[in-house]
Amino acid sequence: MHSRKLGPDGPLVSSVGIGGMSFGPFYGETTEAESHAILDAAREAGIDHIDTSNVYGAGRSEEVIGRYLARLDGPSPFRIATKGGITTDPDTGARRFDNSAAHLEAELDKSLKRLGVDHVELYYVHRRDPDIPIEEVTGTLANLIAKGKIARFGYSEIAPTSLRRAAEIHPVAAVQSEYSLQTRAPDLGLIQACEDLGTALVAFSPVGRGLLTDTPPTPQRVEASGFLKTNPRFTSENLPRNIAASQPLRDLARDLGHSTAALAIAWLLSRSGTVIPIPGTRSTDHFRELVAGANLSLDTDTLAEIDRHLPPGWCHGARYSAAQSVGPEDYC
Repeated sequence: MHSRKLGPDGPLVSSVGIGGMSFGPFYGETTEAESHAILDAAREAGIDHIDTSNVYGAGRSEEVIGRYLARLDGPSPFRIATKGGITTDPDTGARRFDNSAAHLEAELDKSLKRLGVDHVELYYVHRRDPDIPIEEVTGTLANLIAKGKIARFGYSEIAPTSLRRAAEIHPVAAVQSEYSLQTRAPDLGLIQACEDLGTALVAFSPVGRGLLTDTPPTPQRVEASGFLKTNPRFTSENLPRNIAASQPLRDLARDLGHSTAALAIAWLLSRSGTVIPIPGTRSTDHFRELVAGANLSLDTDTLAEIDRHLPPGWCHGARYSAAQSVGPEDYC
């Protein structure tokens, strides 16, 4: 497994990590045994970076990881990233964002307890609170480093301008953003900012929530996911359009002797040395397809062929619904 740097002063981590969102019921029901099998496969593949959040399954993802670590001998084999900052209004039940120092540290303490560790490698602000300047939030996160609770920090779904403002206060190890052949907004400023600052671009949903695989989601799988069934790219109108539009990538992968997921991961890794994809899955077979992409080196002809089949803007439907769009910073 190749390595990439996690931030300007960070350690080397595996060039592909594992996303822990699938350890909760985000994309459908799963079991702890299935999640632990993924973690076993990750260790076998040399993956040492795992990403989770306090809101994935209302803490379930962290608990699953914590119980896995508890049964191991010796130190954790993973550099763990988790997140805080998304919460629920106690009166209305609506989702809101809280980047206050008290909230971020309290949620971090709960995450550490669920994970069974005394610190994490990386702590993200999951969504920015627009009422608190990012400079102030960055100071809060730097204080958590000083307390020894985190080694470094990052932000999820922020604009390049926000990243640059934060980096004036303290080096930012990572920015997490959706990035794949179907979602290419980071090409328009975020990658460039990350390269300038030495910040890792941790790419979630690198295979397009399943569209960039050999077995794209069926209507039944979409219906089983509370997120997908309300996402514009997976509606009854757009799902068949997107499956048809992405078919040339599956054809090309088959001709090259690779899985479609591996080809999509390899394409993403080719974009910049700052990119670290964190695919998630409930299947060990699919996991091995994803990991295979880390070992593929695509020549210029293959990259050009991929772009010819899936040029920017090929996907039908917005990345998020109106409700899902609340929180991520729009910069292009």
